[in-house]
Amino acid sequence: MNKTLTATLLGLTVFSTAALADNHGGFKGPDRTEQVSVAQALELGDDSQVRLTGVITESLGDEKYRFQDDSGTMIVEIDNDEWRGIEATPDTRLTIWGEIDKDWNETELDVERVELAQ
Repeated sequence: MNKTLTATLLGLTVFSTAALADNHGGFKGPDRTEQVSVAQALELGDDSQVRLTGVITESLGDEKYRFQDDSGTMIVEIDNDEWRGIEATPDTRLTIWGEIDKDWNETELDVERVELAQ
């Protein structure tokens, strides 16, 4: 009886700990995406991976927005599914991850991830 009770309690402890764990999956740790300013991002080459922190000052339509930090502004493209329920105003500080897209005289950021800034 005592062994059965011990085994049951041990099993419940293991399963309850697993149930409380963060089950979102994926790697949690440093990444190779460099935190840069808007001014720095505008100077980077095509396909560079970056992370920016700032605010969206206006919607330009067609999933494009004007993004601003202390160094300047740039156009960012955020697909609707990348918002993941985040509602932002011009006062909401965001951190965005994405890839620089250079076409002729224009540089934009194709955003792959959006989060509220810490």
